[in-house]
Amino acid sequence: MHPVILAGLVAPAGVLAFAGLVWFAFGAPWAIGALAIGGGGIVASHLRHLVLLQRWAESALETPVPEGRGSWRIGFSALHRRVRLRTAYQRDLAHTIERFQSAAEAIPDGMVVLDAANRIRWANARALAHLGLDLARDAGRPLLNLVRQPEVVRYLEAGDYNDAVAVDSQRAPGVALSIQVVPFGMDEKLLISRDITRLESVARMRRDFIANVSHELKTPLTVVSGFLETLQELELEPRQRARYLQLMSDQARSMERLVNDLLTLSALESEQDPSVEAPFAVAPLLLELSAEAKALADGQHEIALDPGDPATVTGSRDELASAFGNLVSNAIRYTPAGGAISLSWRAAENGDGLFSVADTGIGIAAEHIPRLTERFYRVDRSRSRATGGTGLGLAIVKHVLLRHQAVLAVKSTPGEGSTFTVRIPARRVAWRASEPVAAAAADAPPAAATSS
Repeated sequence: MHPVILAGLVAPAGVLAFAGLVWFAFGAPWAIGALAIGGGGIVASHLRHLVLLQRWAESALETPVPEGRGSWRIGFSALHRRVRLRTAYQRDLAHTIERFQSAAEAIPDGMVVLDAANRIRWANARALAHLGLDLARDAGRPLLNLVRQPEVVRYLEAGDYNDAVAVDSQRAPGVALSIQVVPFGMDEKLLISRDITRLESVARMRRDFIANVSHELKTPLTVVSGFLETLQELELEPRQRARYLQLMSDQARSMERLVNDLLTLSALESEQDPSVEAPFAVAPLLLELSAEAKALADGQHEIALDPGDPATVTGSRDELASAFGNLVSNAIRYTPAGGAISLSWRAAENGDGLFSVADTGIGIAAEHIPRLTERFYRVDRSRSRATGGTGLGLAIVKHVLLRHQAVLAVKSTPGEGSTFTVRIPARRVAWRASEPVAAAAADAPPAAATSS
């Protein structure tokens, strides 16, 4: 027999036994009275326990289960075990939700939980920042009442969530976001927002790069193609023919320089092509740069060299020579005939090495300086092309310096000239005791004199 039934029969059995004794001792009327009193007590006890159960059921969830007597003790004990089990489940569920929210907060993407009507149920901090939401204020509100961008509205209303939609952030100008919805559960959705500003910037740079390369190659190819057609179709005088061939050769060299610069830039950006570093003396490199500057200037500019204190730099000599050479050639290209170019090497107060190229050229307006190291960026496109530049020189300088943890500083005044200074960190520079520069110059070619 069930324990509850056994426990429930104890009280009635006791009342019956007591009534039987009363009957035997005092007669039937007294026995009936004893039964009535005992039965009333049993009913009152049950009613009392029912009231306790009803009050507990209507109270707060954390209210403990009341104590019972008799068969009610067994029922209340079972309820108490069920409440403890439910509390344990709730604690585990709360812990799981807390872990989920902690994980969601650690994810670099924004996450918003939406119900079937696209009302906000929960969002992590990144989503609040991306979408400009306040969870304490906006929980339970429809998302489309708060994010009114047409792209998001169409995306949510269309119900096709296979692809993401790209939008501009309402909160942070210049920030691009990718929004995608993932349905889960019965009618819930998870909206994921991701900052794709950098990806968009890279994609834009790639598009601009392709367009710029195509544009830079189109002009010389058009010239070469046109002259080839002319040479094939017309009988030209030897002098005119030689002139056309010379122009074609110039354009071919222009394309070759562009391709070489592109290959150099690609190698510098490749992580699979690390630079080979070794200590090298700065003085011979300065003398080579001075000689190359004189050859490029062809007597039209004054070239001065201040070699400063001798030092040894640890790095890729070829890469730094290319970067320094680009700075020197730019100074010559943008300095009118009769101007002056000065090259210098000196020590900063903290031991950094400073290589500077100063010119008296056309100068650069302040608004152009931050973009000088962008690929194909030119202050004056027509003038740059006329001087024979590819538009990649300062981009090459930038990547060489990045590989050497060096920085480039530019000071310029339009109409007066510019100074480009490379700062090489002290850990890469070993300064030596001063020694006569003439000793280094003695081994250099005659064109490497310090001034012209």
